[in-house]
Amino acid sequence: MYIIPIAWLYVVVMMSVAEATNANGTLLGAIITLVLYGLFPVALILYFMGAPARKRAIRAREAAELRASLQPDAGRLASADAVAPVGKEP
Repeated sequence: MYIIPIAWLYVVVMMSVAEATNANGTLLGAIITLVLYGLFPVALILYFMGAPARKRAIRAREAAELRASLQPDAGRLASADAVAPVGKEP
């Protein structure tokens, strides 16, 4: 799945090296090439590719919270027997 972004970053790094070592090229041009042709587009594509997994994780978390809220006390509250009644001494 990640072979295409890795290959694209390799190509962009080679483009940046060519830009930096060219007689008319500059280091600033190489950095701009690396960021605008490589890092930004790849980060954007990987973010979009991860959207379905993030959506599934959110749904699973919401379902777990719903299941926990449907249980009687979900283990978070003390049972009624453990609390002394108000106004009566044991």
